[in-house]
Amino acid sequence: MKLLILLVVVLGLVAAVQLSKVYQLSISLRGKREEDISEADNRLNGGLFLAFMVAFYVSFVVLLVKYGSYGTPPASEHGVAVDRLMDFNMAIIFVVFFIVNTLLFWFSAKYYHRADRKARFIAHDNRLELIWTVIPSVVLAIIIAYGLQTWNEMTGEASEDALRVELYSKQFDWTARYPGADGEFGQANYNLITPMNALGIVTEDGVAAALTEIEEKIAKVEEEINYEKGHLLAEWAAIEAELNDDHGHDDHSHDNHGHDDHGHDAHADDHGDGKQALEARMAEIEHMLESDKVNILTEAAFEAKEDKLYRLIRHRQRIQEIRNFDFDGELTAWESGMDDQIVKGEFHLPVGREVEFVFRSRDVIHSAYMPQFRAQMNTVPGVPTRFKMKPTITTDSMRTVLENPEFDYVLLCNKVCGAAHFNMQMKIVIESQEAYDTWLSEQGEFIVKEGSEEPEMEQASAQKESQTITASL
Repeated sequence: MKLLILLVVVLGLVAAVQLSKVYQLSISLRGKREEDISEADNRLNGGLFLAFMVAFYVSFVVLLVKYGSYGTPPASEHGVAVDRLMDFNMAIIFVVFFIVNTLLFWFSAKYYHRADRKARFIAHDNRLELIWTVIPSVVLAIIIAYGLQTWNEMTGEASEDALRVELYSKQFDWTARYPGADGEFGQANYNLITPMNALGIVTEDGVAAALTEIEEKIAKVEEEINYEKGHLLAEWAAIEAELNDDHGHDDHSHDNHGHDDHGHDAHADDHGDGKQALEARMAEIEHMLESDKVNILTEAAFEAKEDKLYRLIRHRQRIQEIRNFDFDGELTAWESGMDDQIVKGEFHLPVGREVEFVFRSRDVIHSAYMPQFRAQMNTVPGVPTRFKMKPTITTDSMRTVLENPEFDYVLLCNKVCGAAHFNMQMKIVIESQEAYDTWLSEQGEFIVKEGSEEPEMEQASAQKESQTITASL
């Protein structure tokens, strides 16, 4: 079938080329130039403009009817307002679209070239300038005012009983965090991010773990720098040259000055200690050169290691500053994050309850996009952003509406954030308050769940062990 379609296309192109050659031959036989257009040809082109306008409008309406919807009805309270705002904008665009194109095609058809007609040139008209300046300005002002009103309603202060959920983005993954029983998110700091604390939640153990990890990294880089063969050999040669110079200087001093009764013995002792220290360092270098830790680096690589060591030391200093910070005297600040609940893969929300999202990013700018809820907000490194919404349709109800039992709400990244951007998504489940409470009670707390690759399995295993112990007792 594909081959047949390809042959039809090729034959069509060949036929078009041959027809153009026939047309050019007929022109030459009539003794006319190709650029000479008759009034009949102009009249025909004018009529074709009107015919194309009708076909254009019909195809536009057909495509609009078939593909013009947003896919799913709005599943949030503000989604209705967003769709209304979009419809308002599209109505203005459609009106302008039909007016402009109708005038374009109609003028082309009506004022085709005639030999007995001469065009009139108008250099300037203040009334026209006023019309196409004032009218667009007024329309844009209305659109902006309407849009800002809708935006302010969506991003205003959340109600006191609103559920707060943090969505944490990084290449190429989403993590959701719920406040624990205290109702407060724990403090977070990117300097505390470790494999066991991917969100950088501030706790006493988290600070200690981050310091342990950074100390290990510093020790590793220091070892790579200290055991670089080229610099070890250069240091060994410098010490050897210094010892040889000191030996020659001592002989020369002894021959010319002899023994000095005023402090010479003390100076000799100091000189001897310095010489012993240099000889000890030479022995240490020789031992290091024989070690399997020795490595060879280019000068650029060595400088890169030194720069990395400097940044690691600065990182350690920032972590120590966190440990010494009292968070305005709030004793619970160190503990409020311990009962936070971290979930991956999917997160749940109760229907009919307002939700305030807090967005954070670990690396680059992402965009949290929930298309069925008409919600989108950029996640910016170092700058928490917020958005509120109230889900109005459960997942099961939307499946019924769409007649699609496989449908799921989804959180996407709407910024091209890297090679695996297409795979950055997270399932959203909208359910009743009772079902949500049950699901949330089954989620582990931060200090248990964060950093575990299979937290549900660990939790089930712990429950099974508990039941076994109880049965044995």
